[in-house]
Amino acid sequence: VHPTDHGAQARSRGLDFGLECGSAAMADEKQGDARVVAEEEIEEDDDELDESLSERLWGLTEMFPERMRNASGLAADCSVTLAKTIYSFTRSALWVGTTSFMILVLPVVFETEKLQLEQQQIQQQRQILLGPNTGLSGGMPGMLPPPVPGKI
Repeated sequence: VHPTDHGAQARSRGLDFGLECGSAAMADEKQGDARVVAEEEIEEDDDELDESLSERLWGLTEMFPERMRNASGLAADCSVTLAKTIYSFTRSALWVGTTSFMILVLPVVFETEKLQLEQQQIQQQRQILLGPNTGLSGGMPGMLPPPVPGKI
């Protein structure tokens, strides 16, 4: 192409532009194919990476220094031991408390209830035998009832 031939230059530029567009389309097509291939590889990787949650968490421990992992493990072990000790102590204390209550307090409660019931029965018998006023005043049989105020 001669530099003074403007028509030839324009035609060659058009051809170049056509080539550039064609090469851009081919590049886009190649990128699309690369994306499809990459997606297929990712899917294959997902199939191969069937890990459980515990395996993934164990893998994450490598992010932390050994000293920190040991300290956190020791803290967890101490927490579990403390929880078991507190649970055991609570069980024992609850057992001692309930059995002591049954042996020491319940007999007293039963005897008190028994005495109250006997006193109620005696009071009912007085009411039946001596009349309704003796049961309320608490007077002894054979004694005069207390004087009524206002009457002498």
